[in-house]
Amino acid sequence: MRAATSSRAVQAPVDHLEVAAYQVPTDAPEADGTLSWNETTIVVVTAHGGGEAGLGYTYADTSTATLVQSKLADIVSGLDAMAPQAAWRAMVGAIRNLGRPGISSMAIAAVDTALWDLKSRLLGLPLCRLLGMVRDCAAVYGSGGFTSYSTVRLQEQLAAWVERGIPRVKMKVGSHPDDDPARVRCARAAIGPNVELFVDANGAYSRKQAGALAERFQAEADISWFEEPVSSDDLEGLRLLRDRGPAGVAIAAGEYGYDAVYFERMVGAVDVLQADVTRCAGITELLRVDSISRSHGVPLSLHCGPAIHLHPALALDRFVHIEYFHDHTRIEQLLFDGVAAARDGALWPDLSQAGNGLELKRADAERYAA
Repeated sequence: MRAATSSRAVQAPVDHLEVAAYQVPTDAPEADGTLSWNETTIVVVTAHGGGEAGLGYTYADTSTATLVQSKLADIVSGLDAMAPQAAWRAMVGAIRNLGRPGISSMAIAAVDTALWDLKSRLLGLPLCRLLGMVRDCAAVYGSGGFTSYSTVRLQEQLAAWVERGIPRVKMKVGSHPDDDPARVRCARAAIGPNVELFVDANGAYSRKQAGALAERFQAEADISWFEEPVSSDDLEGLRLLRDRGPAGVAIAAGEYGYDAVYFERMVGAVDVLQADVTRCAGITELLRVDSISRSHGVPLSLHCGPAIHLHPALALDRFVHIEYFHDHTRIEQLLFDGVAAARDGALWPDLSQAGNGLELKRADAERYAA
């Protein structure tokens, strides 16, 4: 790992951005309580400056790549690569008339994560060191268990994570509510009694359905986490389930947050706040979300994209774990070198590498170009 000189660090404008989108088919049909899909799109941004290149990305539609090219690339070009917060502010100002939620924030996220990576590479530091490490590794939970899976595949996937030393796993529910108690019992049978079992309804249930099923899931399968039991837009419903649901079952939500204001509203309705750096406008805003969690005394869990979340996670005060999501772990291993594999229930950074340690495997990625 090469250390940067102070003069080089000061004199490093952003030269230009590269952006590419890739569509990767799933290895089997995937579905949750409210959506089904057979491919996933990732938008990758490379920020060039000072002889280095920083990498960031978001899981978003190809239109997000168009927005980066048409609206954000010129905004950040020429700005100080040592000041990603200033570039973030400029990007947020530039999308005022487009609206902050949705692809605008996801486009900013891809650029912002690339700029933080660029800064850390220019300084010759691992990104987690630049952000300020408060832990050595990031705990994960295995996530998948799609409602499109057969019972056999569900059990095999969850059991495989446990065999790899991951002590907590999550499955999807909500597509067929009448079948969910039996599926959850089968999941518990596959993982044994000493592993935490999480369920995620993706907002599929009504309040009364969610309340009744929370009781059954805990009594019959000892769940400890119920994610989006009702829509994330139903803050009153989330709060009701948090306050009156079974003891020992944490209510979690927040993955659809795009700005700090959203999280400030959400934090008072859940036991665990969730955030996604590829949606909430990048590392710059994620650090603010951590401050919101800290001010309210609420844990913060990071949603999906484990490779891009690893280094920020190590610097977050209220962090508890990263979602080790089947779809995204597969894509990240296909497209990038430097992806950390789960070990002893956690991800560990390679501190010998500057930045986030990721490199796009361009030749391998080309077959998936959108």
